[in-house]
Amino acid sequence: MEMKRSLALLFALAALAVGVHAAFARTSHASVQTGVVVVETNLAYANGAAAGTGIVLTSNGEVLTNNHVIRGSTTVKVIVPETHKTYTARVVGYSLSADVALLKLNGASGLAIATIGTSSSLANGQSVTAVGNAGGTGSLAVTTGTITGLKRTITVSDDQGGAVQLHGLVETDASLQPGDSGGPLLDGANRVIGIDTAASAGFSFQQGGSDGYAIPINRALAIVKQVLAGHSSSTVHIGGTAFLGVEVQPSGYYNGGSYAAGEMVTGVVPGGPAAKAGMVSGDVITRVNGRAVSSATAVVAELLMKHPGDKVTVTWVDQSTGSHSASVTLASGPPQ
Repeated sequence: MEMKRSLALLFALAALAVGVHAAFARTSHASVQTGVVVVETNLAYANGAAAGTGIVLTSNGEVLTNNHVIRGSTTVKVIVPETHKTYTARVVGYSLSADVALLKLNGASGLAIATIGTSSSLANGQSVTAVGNAGGTGSLAVTTGTITGLKRTITVSDDQGGAVQLHGLVETDASLQPGDSGGPLLDGANRVIGIDTAASAGFSFQQGGSDGYAIPINRALAIVKQVLAGHSSSTVHIGGTAFLGVEVQPSGYYNGGSYAAGEMVTGVVPGGPAAKAGMVSGDVITRVNGRAVSSATAVVAELLMKHPGDKVTVTWVDQSTGSHSASVTLASGPPQ
């Protein structure tokens, strides 16, 4: 999945780098590909595109994938390899911290669905199969391996200075590649037991090793259930994503000889809420709704609880005239 994430307020959560395990060859195998689709996104604010994989949950087009597959997307397209049909899709909801997203295909019906298993009784040494859009080629491929660890915790980081921990993961030596993200990890009966999480441009795995990881399917489905019930929280966002229209990086400024934390504006979307408020590159955002921007994720945390049309008060300092504060109306932007 080749992409450069930019002009978004959020650090991304995403996948680990994995190596090729020589013992297992990648092949094509139609029987394990039922209910698996290709996900392609356009990243208009980043002048780029991305590709991943999805798991069909319902015949009318509810599709499970990794959040980082659709992060920053301005449009989402889903292709069913078996029928070659293409659908546009909207993001119903997502969890940045769990790296899970739910899509809904527009106008879909009669889709073949994946067989869902359980992740409650997995064991080390258990044989598994991973299916995905390896390399973002648009074609599904299959690789096999075993479970090499359970309840793993890893740290993933992005190219904007953000880092987050993913907990309770399934570790596998099945070879994962960019583009496999969002695809199923299957047990011996071809039932989905996890969502593969694979490497992508701009994201890195801070621990060593070459094994891959998957999000347990029980955890992912719990988030799907929360999204469908309409229960948003500090970790689960539902509906449209609020958009301030800036690219930021962790920074700060000196005030009376004391250093104050903040996030430096490195880019502003013309005509966006931040631009209308008067923010420009080089300014440092110090508060959102009165809360200090004390970490690389502080602005993210505030905006994830908001929706397009909501108002927030933003405080920032510039390089010449000092501190400014304005009430801005958030626009609709790409999922984060």
